[in-house]
Amino acid sequence: MRHSRRLLIGLVACLLLAGCAGERPATLAKREGIIIIGNGPEPQSLDPHVTTGTAELNIQMSLFEGLVTPDPENLDPLPGVAESWELSGDGTTFVFTLRKNALWSDGQPVVAADFHAAWKRALDPGQGTPYASMLHVIDGAEAYNKGETDDFSTVGIRVVDTDILEVRLRRDIPFFLNALLHPVWYPVPSHAPAATDSGRSGSWTTVDGFVGNGPFVLKKWLPGQFVEVARNERYWDAGSVFLNGARFMAIDEPAAEERAFLAGQLHVTDSLPPMRVSDYVARRPDILNIDPYLGTYYVLPNTRDPVLADTRVRRSLALSIDRRAIAQQLLGAGQMPAGGFVPDTMPGFDSTLPVEYDPAMARTLLGQAGYPGGKGFPPIEYMFNSSESHRQIAEALQAMWKQELGIDVTLVNMEWRTYLQRRASGDFQLARAVWIGDYLEPSTFLNLWTRDNPNNWSGWSDPAYESLLNGALNSHNVANRMRNYGLAERYLISEQVIIPLYHYVTVYLKDPAVAGWHSNLLDWHPVKYLYFE
Repeated sequence: MRHSRRLLIGLVACLLLAGCAGERPATLAKREGIIIIGNGPEPQSLDPHVTTGTAELNIQMSLFEGLVTPDPENLDPLPGVAESWELSGDGTTFVFTLRKNALWSDGQPVVAADFHAAWKRALDPGQGTPYASMLHVIDGAEAYNKGETDDFSTVGIRVVDTDILEVRLRRDIPFFLNALLHPVWYPVPSHAPAATDSGRSGSWTTVDGFVGNGPFVLKKWLPGQFVEVARNERYWDAGSVFLNGARFMAIDEPAAEERAFLAGQLHVTDSLPPMRVSDYVARRPDILNIDPYLGTYYVLPNTRDPVLADTRVRRSLALSIDRRAIAQQLLGAGQMPAGGFVPDTMPGFDSTLPVEYDPAMARTLLGQAGYPGGKGFPPIEYMFNSSESHRQIAEALQAMWKQELGIDVTLVNMEWRTYLQRRASGDFQLARAVWIGDYLEPSTFLNLWTRDNPNNWSGWSDPAYESLLNGALNSHNVANRMRNYGLAERYLISEQVIIPLYHYVTVYLKDPAVAGWHSNLLDWHPVKYLYFE
């Protein structure tokens, strides 16, 4: 009896003090008010003017805040640093009034000059901001970004007062407030000298020098392991933040994420191996989540390559792929085979292109290009980053191209950072690629293939395409704009600049105790609104 009593007291003390060996990290973190999130690949940087990936965006949304902030349910723009705004009658000039209680994490006020400095840095040709073209909607921004003028006063950004910012657009942009949700529009702490440096990642986004204005601050970054953020008590809306922090785990393999979740090391995964979905549907539907997602998985041909420069070759590669088999049999979690680039779930957009599969025509086109039956076709490479699901898709493509066209494609697997570097430098022939929408409007997809877009890794540009796209962007009538977007997309696919495979859904595991997490088309889940039930 005396031994049992001592054991009971020890167990109670262990639970109270969270000192028991073997306590699951997710259980401990939940008690501490910290959520652990599987976040995919290792972030390249947290500087909003350097990054392009969703892994970085997920963290940036917790560390920074723009003029507007996304509604966690429908992503409508809500007042952020700007407490209000006014729009001119012609729809081209916004005047934003900033909150007087908006502070940086070092205690300095967030002022209009911080946005002026941030956007100047983003547009600086020397900075090479991948998303600089998003700011081209501002009057004069494109010319400054292209180096056609070095006079930033010609750009439609004006600090009217400490808390008043005026933005003059080049034309009426109906989706401007939605575009402002993207990290490229975040302010920088202009009072910190390193924040306005161009051509490199800002030191204010590192652990040692961090200065942010979001609901959380950067606490720890262990490369290859995790990024941890902690509650920012100086955030203007700190009273509405439920959690004490978040840990974003760098796990770039769905199977490893699944194991970590089941071992009690994660509250949410970034993804799930496709072959495991049916098992969770049958056995654990309470933790399985399948949500629509505004993203497209595609094969990217490098049109600078002598072989792939021929549209007939690119078309033959596309027509020999059974996309339905890839989406429905290989993946099987609700992914939709893609005929076009813009997902069918895009609000207001109705330009569904057929999912073509015509091996006979593919062989005819390849023969017309000078490679009948695949004879004489030089070996080419298909590049993809390390992931079991990417490998399975790559092997399926390799087999289809061999069977239908008689050509040999070598698969080249590499880690994420090397993959990004080679893709950005044009050092590839065929590459796995994906594009996730940055806002709920077709231009977030179609702008990608313009001549000056730094994310256009294809090497392709065409004045006819850009004319169709500009026709959409310049239209004040919603129906006409969507129709012109549809024409631009059809032209893009007719040239087979890309080979769309499927439109995404997000498939992941989530602890049912995680609340405030809502399904939405961009898969944005601001940590500010999350809590444990």
